[in-house]
Amino acid sequence: MFSSALKSFTSNISANYTISSTPTTICGAWKVYDGKKKSTGKVVSIFVFERKSLDPQTGGLGPRSSGSSLKRVHEEVIARVKKESNLLARLRHPSILELAEPIEDTRSGGLMFATEPVTASLAGLLEDKDAQEKVGGVAGRPSRFVVQDANGQLQRRELEIDELEIQKGLLQVAQGLEFLHESAGLVHGNLTPDSIYVNAKSDWKIAGLAFAGPPDTSSTPSNIPPISLSEVLYHDPRIPRSLQLNMDYTSPDFVMDTNVSSAADMFSLGLVVLALYNSPHTSPLKTNSNVTTYKKIFDSSSSTPSSTNNFLSSRPLPKDLLTSVLPRLITRRPGQRINAREFLQSQFFDNILVSSIRFLDALPAKSPNEKSQFMRGLSKILNQFPRSVLEKKVLPALLEEMKDRELLFVVLQNVFKIIRSLPSGRRVFIEKVIPKLRETFIGPKGSTNERDTAKEAGLVIVLENIELIGQSCSGKEFKEDILPILHLGLESHTHSIVDKALSCLPTIMAVLDFSTIKHDVFPVVAAVFSKTSSLGIKIRGLQAFVVLCGGS
Repeated sequence: MFSSALKSFTSNISANYTISSTPTTICGAWKVYDGKKKSTGKVVSIFVFERKSLDPQTGGLGPRSSGSSLKRVHEEVIARVKKESNLLARLRHPSILELAEPIEDTRSGGLMFATEPVTASLAGLLEDKDAQEKVGGVAGRPSRFVVQDANGQLQRRELEIDELEIQKGLLQVAQGLEFLHESAGLVHGNLTPDSIYVNAKSDWKIAGLAFAGPPDTSSTPSNIPPISLSEVLYHDPRIPRSLQLNMDYTSPDFVMDTNVSSAADMFSLGLVVLALYNSPHTSPLKTNSNVTTYKKIFDSSSSTPSSTNNFLSSRPLPKDLLTSVLPRLITRRPGQRINAREFLQSQFFDNILVSSIRFLDALPAKSPNEKSQFMRGLSKILNQFPRSVLEKKVLPALLEEMKDRELLFVVLQNVFKIIRSLPSGRRVFIEKVIPKLRETFIGPKGSTNERDTAKEAGLVIVLENIELIGQSCSGKEFKEDILPILHLGLESHTHSIVDKALSCLPTIMAVLDFSTIKHDVFPVVAAVFSKTSSLGIKIRGLQAFVVLCGGS
């Protein structure tokens, strides 16, 4: 049904992107669809808002509103929706959701924009986790969402929210807030799990900027209007709740002091932290979108989150959060709160896995010596990372570093160690590792492979892991992508590499068909045997002939 509606949208996005027929997730007022650019194959997420959802007959807006009043409310909602996308276009930071296509106001009444691929909002993840925990207890199954694989096919993928994912995610959100507060000069104004998205790499990204504006103390001219607290604190029953300020995550600065500052976002961040550990995974404040109810909560110490009542969390909180972080976030006076930079420096992030992730995020700016030392130490702690972090965060960062030939040897050691540890190692190897191996060792058609000692060191690691490679791909994939790399080993000027390549033949025999072995392997081995002057390689060549002829 929605696919036919999409066809009626006359927009740049619908013309240039293939859009899935059903949404992968619903985030507040937005339905989020998988999309792929027709010209490049680039995968995106397409956010769609239907104005007809505001029509009285659909239940979006109250039926008793007058025509002029309804139109005014309608325009206010659309302005908020557009503001969210427009700010994403202006704000560029690794922790802010990346816009791929600007918002479009279509003739059919729909609004849509495209972003980097997202899997879910944090709110959706937490709702799913609540449902899983009801079925399987606290240690219920990981959340599952439909995502698009490398071939454009939809598949279900697990999203885990374990302690490291929480630390990594909060680290990224805090980095985004630091950018908003210190560089962009903005207060987010409505930081909630609904305004945090999880992308395809499992990174947490800030969005939901409909209420963002400069702080009251700002002296810098801005074309972004300030937050009108008198308006946003009044909840209009005619407007969908998802398009209004979520008072369960709002700071008392807004409600009780009518003061807009970056400290308000830090209070909201504290409530987001509590939602991650609470059961159900929601804010401990239950305001029913009512200012009077909100004020009553803060009139009593028993209903106000504090260290004396475990911040109203139904579950135990990590010690570092309980003793040194939350008391400096969820505190009544904004002057007593830590800022985003101080939060990033807190003890909560002081462990080797989080430090490693922070180093990975800053890897392009590190010196060759720093990178080398990090890569050598990384192999010792890889088994401590959750598998989801290895696949979505660590592995992509390592694969990007394969372009540095001096690091190739140690990078590939870590890459194959990760593939060996992943239950989905075969899929990951085919989708992510094979293209990088071809790019590194074979290059584009017509390129010449000059001798490169650093590259040869990496080739040694590939040959040493040939059995794992054979188990991780089909005969067709092995023939097209791996065999050319093996040929490089057989044709190498370094005897030790030729020796390793020849020792790979038993694995090759088990993967390739007879015709390929006869026409693509046997002649190369024969050429190695006839040209070499090394007695050791001659002997290894004779042993290879025995294997090729069916011996053992």
